[in-house]
Amino acid sequence: MASLATRRLLREIGQVQVVGVRFGSAGPPIPLQKVNIGKREIVGFGNNGEINYVDSVMSPFPAIRFKEDVGEVAALRTKEQGDWKKMTKEEKKALYRASFCQTLTELEAPTGEWKSVTGLVLLGLSLGLWGYLWVKWVVYGDMPDTITNDEKRKAQIERMIALRVNPVEGFASKYDYEKGKWKE
Repeated sequence: MASLATRRLLREIGQVQVVGVRFGSAGPPIPLQKVNIGKREIVGFGNNGEINYVDSVMSPFPAIRFKEDVGEVAALRTKEQGDWKKMTKEEKKALYRASFCQTLTELEAPTGEWKSVTGLVLLGLSLGLWGYLWVKWVVYGDMPDTITNDEKRKAQIERMIALRVNPVEGFASKYDYEKGKWKE
């Protein structure tokens, strides 16, 4: 119900054209799918032919300009048609910033994301270590007598030999029953 109200609101505002596309059909052409660009000028193909703005090193020329041509930008666009030597450095920078949000240097600048990734990895490792220690101390009890007591271990080995446990490849295969001692 909420999605119907949202669609109606967006349709009434006229910012986004809601397009229903069935699975397997191509639907309307891409320029008709995205119309929320305002008064920005379409200047190229873009990343994949859609009319959108994305700052990317892999696709450095977006399909539309970053800002609309209104106010000061419109005046600079008309001045741009003339001699560029008459324009100041600030006006050229303002024109660039109207077309692009970031420079390529700003795009390639480190973001510091490695700090959060390293922090999350260390947090995961510490949780794993604490989980292991909790399991070792709380879940598992002490080792049984049959493992820690040497007399009981020797008695268990003698019983396994007497029962001929796994005589082909296992424990009893290393014992010589005729001589009554371990094989060398």
